[in-house]
Amino acid sequence: MKECLFEKLGETDSKFCRGDLKVIYPELGDVGCTYIPACNLYRKRISKEWSSPLVQYQLADWKYVLIMVDPDAPSRANPKYRFWRHWTIVDINVSTKDYRRPTPPSQSGYHRYQFLLYEQPADQTITLSPEESASKGSWNVENFVELFQLGIPVASTQFVTKDYRD
Repeated sequence: MKECLFEKLGETDSKFCRGDLKVIYPELGDVGCTYIPACNLYRKRISKEWSSPLVQYQLADWKYVLIMVDPDAPSRANPKYRFWRHWTIVDINVSTKDYRRPTPPSQSGYHRYQFLLYEQPADQTITLSPEESASKGSWNVENFVELFQLGIPVASTQFVTKDYRD
């Protein structure tokens, strides 16, 4: 049986990962700053079977906002739907929005799945607009961050995968 190897992201993509944010899927462990390997049907299972990952961060006495986006939709070469929203959680441990599995289209190459963790300003109520709530797709993450004055992420990580059939 062939050994299943987890390859770390290259220098450019690994710069995105900072702050010790962990994204843990069953059988894979922390996928931060890695390519999801094709072995053991991991790419299929992350896209079709497994529910939301366990996200770990050394939380201080603060509220947090977690955002998961695909900046490479529909492909890294043509990201016209940049920042496809997969998951948004505000008031961490209080309000959860539906998780969308990573499902890169067939023949679209590798996609980055980014997790951004922000400190939520004290006494700030953060909600998606009706338009954002109605659409699970492309959105302007920069506008969202600016609107709610989230600043820069306290931690971020990403993994890279492609369609399991490719």
